[in-house]
Amino acid sequence: MSWTKQLRFKHLDLLIELAESGSLSDAARATHSTQPSLSKWLRDLEDDIGSPLFERHARGLKPTALGSMMIAHARRMKSEIDRTQQDLNSLIQGGSRILSVGTSPAAAPNYVPGTIMRFLREHPNARIHVEEGTMNAMLEKLALGKLDLVVGRMDNYRPSERLRSTILYDERLTVVARPNHPLTQKIALQWRDLYEYDWIVWPDGTPIRAKLDHALTAAGMKPAPMRVESSSQVANLWMITYSNMLSISSERVARHFSERGLVVQLPMEIAHAEGSVGMCWRDNQEDDALLQSLLECFKLEAEKVTYLD
Repeated sequence: MSWTKQLRFKHLDLLIELAESGSLSDAARATHSTQPSLSKWLRDLEDDIGSPLFERHARGLKPTALGSMMIAHARRMKSEIDRTQQDLNSLIQGGSRILSVGTSPAAAPNYVPGTIMRFLREHPNARIHVEEGTMNAMLEKLALGKLDLVVGRMDNYRPSERLRSTILYDERLTVVARPNHPLTQKIALQWRDLYEYDWIVWPDGTPIRAKLDHALTAAGMKPAPMRVESSSQVANLWMITYSNMLSISSERVARHFSERGLVVQLPMEIAHAEGSVGMCWRDNQEDDALLQSLLECFKLEAEKVTYLD
């Protein structure tokens, strides 16, 4: 009999728990099973598939290449089922299904909220869940089905077979500081001027950090004098406001906060600072009319951004 006909929802939990714990005994306790029954179930599944899913070692279990693939599928299926139940609960209670949007801080201050307000005007009963984080973390959740859409800087994005993507608008980076910072008194700045102050930088792997590192490399500079590494827009803004620390930001984000008197953009030209904001969604969502409407709202708002720029 095919193993797919015998697989049940609880088996997805077993596979995930075995991968995360690396131990039959720990997985058995976590899933309220017994080690002998769990061991037999795993052997039977591997026999049906025709290949081992885990390597057995003295220290526990390690997924094989095939096992890693199965576990990744199990995580995606479990996320999809959880999202389906969430949508069902919402519809039963008289509401609408919930669209989950992940965004990076580069797009969060005004573009994403403005688009969501536009979408809600067109769909008064729709509901939106917004989650902010780094692009890498958001894209992982998108691949697992925990998010429907991710919007953010695409500078480091690599095309994926499972995801679709589009660029929404281009955007440069700029150096920001508090109002009345000593450097605001200078007409033109060089990197040596900026290196006299501590920096707040984005974490390794984020598009903005990659752009900063590339610009410094092109200028023949050493790493910026980092004092804080942070992806929190709120925390960064607070620290800039109450210190002489500097940071780097997307130009529209900097403009949004400078118009409110919270930061200033320093007169510093950054080479190789061009970048773009875009969005990604899963390849199997073409029939999702509500999501397609949200995608269209993001495209229309992006046209407004380009016009205003």
